[in-house]
Amino acid sequence: MRIDVLTLFPRMFYGVLGESIIKRAISSKKVSVHLHDIRDYTDDKHRKVDSKPFGGGPGMVMGIQPVFETVRSVKKQNPFAKVILMSPQGELLNQKKARCLSAEKGLIVISGHYEGVDERIRQLVDSELSVGDYILTGGELPAMTVIDAVIRLIPGVLGHSESSNVESFSYDLPAGQTGLLEYPQYTRPAAFCGMEAPEILLCGNHKLISRWRKQMSILRTMERRPDLIKNIKQIEMGD
Repeated sequence: MRIDVLTLFPRMFYGVLGESIIKRAISSKKVSVHLHDIRDYTDDKHRKVDSKPFGGGPGMVMGIQPVFETVRSVKKQNPFAKVILMSPQGELLNQKKARCLSAEKGLIVISGHYEGVDERIRQLVDSELSVGDYILTGGELPAMTVIDAVIRLIPGVLGHSESSNVESFSYDLPAGQTGLLEYPQYTRPAAFCGMEAPEILLCGNHKLISRWRKQMSILRTMERRPDLIKNIKQIEMGD
């Protein structure tokens, strides 16, 4: 997969792309990420990309010309890419959406800034995404979130083939319900400062362990995110 990021601050991405799993995914050529400075495409001699909004109002608005030119140029390099605008008005990013995006041939992610973007920019995109009902100083951090969520789901990126299937929001429930939260995890030592791991996890009976994990996952979801389970009574606590 090829991911292109359109931004006013490409250096913000260096740390994220140069560490951990994402770095290894890029090094192994499972994905390539390209950063594009929108200012390089503006026709303003002072490299301005924003203007005051028509009709008045606070702040500045990102103009259409530099974004249009950037998208047009990048599309030639990534012709089958889905164009995404990071926006608080967009569809909320979740695990299901991330998994769908990971199957795309390519992505072009636009990081908005200032008070917003010229409305005509929306004609250039296939979809808008939000990472939550709050406002940040720009679309760079949300774009990083999308990149991380998508890259880790590309086959071969994670060390274990099941790593992305047994985590929060990835369990499938009846009638298309949203996935459960992940069950509690424990590791060595079994006992530490009076705190002990559940005995069932040490019994070696994988069927019992699987049943316990499913029960704990359901209980944790009911306690912390009941909104994820629409019809709790339909879910079997056993296997």
